[in-house]
Amino acid sequence: MLVTHAPPRWIKPLVLDDILSSLSPRIVSHRLTPAIKLLNSHYRRNFCHTIAMAAPKVNSSGESLPEHAGGKWYSVPDLRLRDHRFTVPLDYRYPTTSLKISIFAREVVAVGKEDQSLPYLLFLQGGPGFESPRPTEGSGWILKACEEFRVILMDQRGTGLSTPLTTSSMLQFKSARDLADYLKHFRVDSIVNDAEFICVRLVPGSGPWTVLGQSYGGFCAVTYLSFAPQGLKQVLPTGGIPPIGDGCTADTVYGACFEQVARQNEKYYKRYPQDIEVVREVVNYLAESEGGGMRLVPLPSGGILTPRGLQLLGISGLGSSAGFERLHSLFEMVWDPLIVPGAPKKISFYFLNAFDNCQFTVRVLRLGGRPVHFTGEMMFPWMFDEIHALKHFIDAAYLLAREGRLACII
Repeated sequence: MLVTHAPPRWIKPLVLDDILSSLSPRIVSHRLTPAIKLLNSHYRRNFCHTIAMAAPKVNSSGESLPEHAGGKWYSVPDLRLRDHRFTVPLDYRYPTTSLKISIFAREVVAVGKEDQSLPYLLFLQGGPGFESPRPTEGSGWILKACEEFRVILMDQRGTGLSTPLTTSSMLQFKSARDLADYLKHFRVDSIVNDAEFICVRLVPGSGPWTVLGQSYGGFCAVTYLSFAPQGLKQVLPTGGIPPIGDGCTADTVYGACFEQVARQNEKYYKRYPQDIEVVREVVNYLAESEGGGMRLVPLPSGGILTPRGLQLLGISGLGSSAGFERLHSLFEMVWDPLIVPGAPKKISFYFLNAFDNCQFTVRVLRLGGRPVHFTGEMMFPWMFDEIHALKHFIDAAYLLAREGRLACII
């Protein structure tokens, strides 16, 4: 268990401060503290039902909201699907007075198995920030899982159709303080609470069920194991195990990741050595002084392309199959052709638009005459200055960081 084996300083921001008070009795395990006893399934079901009955089922506009609304079955090739919407507390510490948000989940079964008694499998999507898959046909792991399970594709709170956090919706807050306080309720502990809320309303006998966690979903699944192991039959993490060893800070994790990213850069330039000069030329172009400052290359999204921003292309180019080929193809079309003699050299709109579409994170790593290194899945403070969609939220981000909460959200 994470709570049993993780170093206390790692657990404290997530568990030992205010999380205990935010968890329902079904979530709180005897492993969290000797004073708390593991509650039986009957009590946990009744408690969750009591929360739902006591909580005012209205949204911010005063409209009545049902605790659970299930849709009708519909079809895609080889699958049957049904949509569910749940009204849950924003803050589980105050179920009767908290604002309410909506959680969306899609139930998926193989054709002809709608009424069969099947074990349940909850899928937790990676990200964070991505909604669950939207099946358009029976294929891949979903079709395979449906041979044995009733699959639940839950949009984690803040994503997809679960009261999504978008650039425009977050601008509704009048202050950074209000936004930061709201975002605190979108951590892993709340995602686990949402999963348990859904479990007691969908799974006969309130579970237990199987959880499949991909990438960040694996982080959520490990937290689920810590908070509510009694609600789980089995957990299947794929590519997502959080660091729980002694001294596993963000800096040590990033350091380990940078070593791997550096190796991927070496492999890329070994395959496409001609790109060493191409990428260096682009970096120099962006860094050239123009009017006393850095050359401004506007992006279609409204931001600007900078040398350190360019390096974020590693997130899509270094860590996926055929990523090297896509990255190379992109740099093949980095420059506009000079079709008019004397026209200034410019980066192509094709390249800028493609950059916007794969924008994530980056760190500057220019080492003299050596190749410019791309980076991977990292996050840095400067991003709130350069990425247009994040500029409005820099104050809230720093509030969360100072309070030690940012790592719990991302």
